[in-house]
Amino acid sequence: MIKMKKITITLAMIFLIGISCDTNQNKIITIDTHDDINVANFTDSLNYSMNTDSQVNLPNMIAGGLDVAWFVVYTAQGELDDEGYAAAKDNAISKFDAIDRLVNKYAPDQIELALTSDDVRKIHAKGKKVAMIGVENAYPMGLDTSNVRKYWERGARYVSLSHNGHSQFSDSNTGEFDNTALHNGLSDIGIEVVGLLNYYGLMIDISHPSKEAIRQMIELSKAPVIASHSSARALRDHPRNLDDEQLNWVKENGGVIQTTALGAFLTDRKDPPPNMDDFMDHIDYMVDKIGVEHVGISSDFDGGGGIVGWKDASETMNVTAALRERGYSESEIEKLWGGNLLRVLDEVQAIASKLQSGEL
Repeated sequence: MIKMKKITITLAMIFLIGISCDTNQNKIITIDTHDDINVANFTDSLNYSMNTDSQVNLPNMIAGGLDVAWFVVYTAQGELDDEGYAAAKDNAISKFDAIDRLVNKYAPDQIELALTSDDVRKIHAKGKKVAMIGVENAYPMGLDTSNVRKYWERGARYVSLSHNGHSQFSDSNTGEFDNTALHNGLSDIGIEVVGLLNYYGLMIDISHPSKEAIRQMIELSKAPVIASHSSARALRDHPRNLDDEQLNWVKENGGVIQTTALGAFLTDRKDPPPNMDDFMDHIDYMVDKIGVEHVGISSDFDGGGGIVGWKDASETMNVTAALRERGYSESEIEKLWGGNLLRVLDEVQAIASKLQSGEL
């Protein structure tokens, strides 16, 4: 009897430990802050409820344990004229509409749109996947700054003021390649938009603008900023990465840099292809430089991202395993995988509330 009692207690203990581990694992919400979309994958006959040929879709998110995908309303930089702005607007609206169809028509039982960190946690607790929206290149806003509010109403929660090529708002990092600048940082309307992004509670994304534009944005912003998909320039000398001075700007600002799994931003090595160790090296470097509270994770899937070990959303669990192998604790992994990003979102929205009430 005594022996049987000991065995029973041991099994009970194992069961409780298992529950504890599962509960702890569920606390880690995996957030990828940059996933490009193609509207061709958001139709009645072909959409993300199916196993599309895209790197991100619901079957891949489920298989890999990716909880939150920031779907990107991306627009390539075009001419700064009425015709260019009109075409860009049509492109952006088509992508907002595509995301709306996914969450409200094609797969509302599997994925919901989140607008706040509380939304993320509530949707995740229901066992659903989470969609969030970022805008890569504010070019489609044209010269009408009321579009900041309109994009916020459509669900956007971060905006980059430029992409590859100078926009009407901001110089691009690409000016470093050809030694050009249009505004020497931000234009006057760009400065206005920074204030409006703060006012409405949209995070300012510094991944694509020039270094001077980034400096000005951080100086002007009343809220923390993010780099939605950038890595460490000290390890890979590319204008899309952030140098040590910029890393410190983000730290002092209270923001977060979402390390990106895009091979060209991780290494210039030709053989072998970029892999998980390269990705982890960038995370380690930035954590050592500015602290784990200011570093996060992104893939740039369907926009050039993907490395050996994390080729699509179905391999997301490999990133968590690699972080553990590098010695990160569960609480640190939680911060890297989304806790830091949600903290910044909360702060940005709290500052917006104060601005709107006249407290700031």
